[in-house]
Amino acid sequence: MKPTITEQFEQQRSYFDSGATRTLLFRLRQLRALKQMVKKNEPALMEALYKDLGKPAFEAYTAELALFYDEISRSISHLRSWAKSRKVSTPLVFEPSKSCIQPEPKGLVLIIGPWNYPFQLLMVPLIGAMAAGNCVMLKPSEQTPHTAALVESMIQSAFEPCYVTVVRGPGAEVGPKLIEPHRFDHIFFTGSTAVGKEILAMAAPHLTPVTLELGGKSPAIVAKDANLQVAARRIVWGKYYNAGQTCIAPDYLLVHEAVKEALLQHMVEAIHAFYGPYPSRSDSYGRIVNQRHFNKLTSYLTDGSLVTGGEIDPEQLYMAPTILDDVILEDAVMQAEIFGPILPVITFNDLEEVVSIVRRHRYPLALYLFTEDRRVEEQIIDTIEFGGGCINNCIVHVANPHLPFGGVGNSGMGRYHGEASFQLFSNMKAMVHSGTWLDPSLRYAPYDDEKLKLAKKFL
Repeated sequence: MKPTITEQFEQQRSYFDSGATRTLLFRLRQLRALKQMVKKNEPALMEALYKDLGKPAFEAYTAELALFYDEISRSISHLRSWAKSRKVSTPLVFEPSKSCIQPEPKGLVLIIGPWNYPFQLLMVPLIGAMAAGNCVMLKPSEQTPHTAALVESMIQSAFEPCYVTVVRGPGAEVGPKLIEPHRFDHIFFTGSTAVGKEILAMAAPHLTPVTLELGGKSPAIVAKDANLQVAARRIVWGKYYNAGQTCIAPDYLLVHEAVKEALLQHMVEAIHAFYGPYPSRSDSYGRIVNQRHFNKLTSYLTDGSLVTGGEIDPEQLYMAPTILDDVILEDAVMQAEIFGPILPVITFNDLEEVVSIVRRHRYPLALYLFTEDRRVEEQIIDTIEFGGGCINNCIVHVANPHLPFGGVGNSGMGRYHGEASFQLFSNMKAMVHSGTWLDPSLRYAPYDDEKLKLAKKFL
């Protein structure tokens, strides 16, 4: 009989309290086992991702598996140095003392994954949690059932449930059962802003720290001086990768009025070059995750006017790469994150307009600026708040393990990837080690004017 969520939680709490997960040898052994497990199941993962999302093999490998392999290889290589106690300076008045920062595991971690990258966005946080020495509960998205079932089978085959386990089921039902009765030591959630707020509210009574990787309306901004052909190719690639179902995809296009027509022509050419005249037949183009999301996206097609695309096939959950011109800020397509292969186009004449438009949906997860002018670059970066982004490129910042990834404001809180993941799932314990061979009396009562004078001088 399968244990209840509470029984699983208690088993993991007992296992963590035993100290078994704390040693470097254990952590490295488990990370290597995780890597080997994924390598063994690579063909099955590619097939599951195709069944759930119609993911082309290239996208499934580059966005799901390659990022996982890079992250876990880096963690295995650098874990010893990350986990070391780090010495820091000690003020003179505390001598004889030494100070250090000692990373230690937080305890029990809950990781809730999304459906758009159902393997990578579940497993990359898992790497950080395991590297830091925690026990982990994984909740994959029920909207990608083939990938979720495979992940559960893989985890069961590689790890004891008291260490890493998978809980499946509808998020609206399982989420409260996981979070409300149990005090996890950290919760990591990737998904929508609306659900992120619910996760945060459920965690609040326990004062559980929460990392939220959310989304938002991320703009692609094309200035008058941009290299239009390169901008077109990179925006098209970033937008229609995974059929637009990417949290950092360009959500809408802000283009200088003087170059709009030329840019759109280059973008139409890029779409045809990437996916052919009939993208529905292309092996390089994915599908929408489910009927509900497909219907939502279809409702946006009545906004503005079609530049290209608009074709749909409900049976195949197919929507062509679509560009909408003549869009106004009040249109439905501009009210929330699109999360699909529809790109609305809005023009501007000066950078003040750009700032005003972006701040209608403040704190995007990403921002992409195409310009050759350093002054334009500095003005946009210094003025607009966003999680991360690129100059003259799209979405590639997420694949750099040296860059911490995350949002700001409505697009999330917390950073991960590389060493940032290890730190996120660690308690960076601050310690002062003092000798006893000298014990200055300055700090002790009774206080007098001389002690106050010395305190003002040295503190």
